[in-house]
Amino acid sequence: MTAATREIVPAAAARLNKGIPAQAVILCGGMGTRLGNLTRDCPKPLLPVAGSPFLDLLIDDLVRQGAQDILLLAANLAEQVEDFAARTNRRLAAGTTDPEVPRVRVTRETRPAGTSGALWQARALLAPRFLLLNGDSWFDILLADLTRLHQGHPGCLGALALRRAPDGSRFGCVDLVGSRLRAFSDRGSPGREAIINGGVYCFSDAIADHLLPEGSLEQEVLPRLARAGKLAGSVFDDAFLDIGVPEDYARAQSFVPAHRRRPAIVFDRDGVLNVDHGHVGTTERFTWMPTAREAVRRVNAAGWFAFVATNQAGIGKGRYTQDDYLALRRHIYADLAEIGAHIDDERFCATHPNAVLPALAGESSRRKPGPGMLEELRDRWPVDWAASVMIGDRQSDMEAARAADLSGRLFDGATSDKSLLEHVDEILARY
Repeated sequence: MTAATREIVPAAAARLNKGIPAQAVILCGGMGTRLGNLTRDCPKPLLPVAGSPFLDLLIDDLVRQGAQDILLLAANLAEQVEDFAARTNRRLAAGTTDPEVPRVRVTRETRPAGTSGALWQARALLAPRFLLLNGDSWFDILLADLTRLHQGHPGCLGALALRRAPDGSRFGCVDLVGSRLRAFSDRGSPGREAIINGGVYCFSDAIADHLLPEGSLEQEVLPRLARAGKLAGSVFDDAFLDIGVPEDYARAQSFVPAHRRRPAIVFDRDGVLNVDHGHVGTTERFTWMPTAREAVRRVNAAGWFAFVATNQAGIGKGRYTQDDYLALRRHIYADLAEIGAHIDDERFCATHPNAVLPALAGESSRRKPGPGMLEELRDRWPVDWAASVMIGDRQSDMEAARAADLSGRLFDGATSDKSLLEHVDEILARY
């Protein structure tokens, strides 16, 4: 595939780097026949789970980990998927002042052609590296780890997230040697644990040259690539759910909310994650606090949300621009991505009573010690707020936490006898 035949990925997709590809593709075209009447008038990925379409779960997971361009491959009842995408774009843009909002778009299959055919038909839309997910399963993994696996095997076309099954006779199994997939088999041995495909992939667009215009990615394309030594894999022991049969769909109603809900650590930025030089708004004035990146990674690995809530009065005071702030944020996220870490969501407030920019002059409940930014994070994500903690270096951070009914921990990186990582470890050890 030449550059001339590939659609340019939206500009916003190239701006943020949280350690995963900017593009994620979700297969949404299946008929869902095993679910009977449930999917007669509703595409399987749009079936309600705990009150929301199942795709909401997948998209929110992708967005918080860094996806910016989410491409839905639709076939059956495609107009419903298109309506869903329009609603989701409005939902993602609502309640945030952030100009870098992810985008969801849809492409329709011209004919039902299996999972390989669906991806083959969308080959001109694929980014150089992209994630691929099934629209009817959820694997709660750190996508940065899967991406790093692919990056560490430059000769491979893709990397697969694998999982353990207690009874391999129910599934097609994989033969994993080190970090290379060597073969797929139809079934494992009854009663014996096996390693199976988890349905989450990181591919390069060169896989398009190996796709079938009609056929199965899982049963035809991947086994051939495994035999050729073109696939890497790693086993993840994280929560997994497939809603493809009625029993599992019923289980999802309680499984999803229980496993989605998790505590958060909300970091202040200047003085906590980085040295506070005063109005840090450009990359040349940014210096990480010791162990700060590792602390964020530790939060990610524990399965907690890692949030940032930061006053940015320097914008209102004219010390730097919002574009400067966004450029610095991209720099911060790229640094975190180097060690497989990410910030799930970030809120900033540029308003200040002494701002020189009229639109930003005045009081705001979003500005700490006001609780506004913290409440936005609480309301946006399925957070176990009672178990969550705000780490800040000023009393205004602690006041904001109290006003939002959130525990606070004071950390002054310039004077503390403990590192930020030690503080994070103490918080995580309590739960």
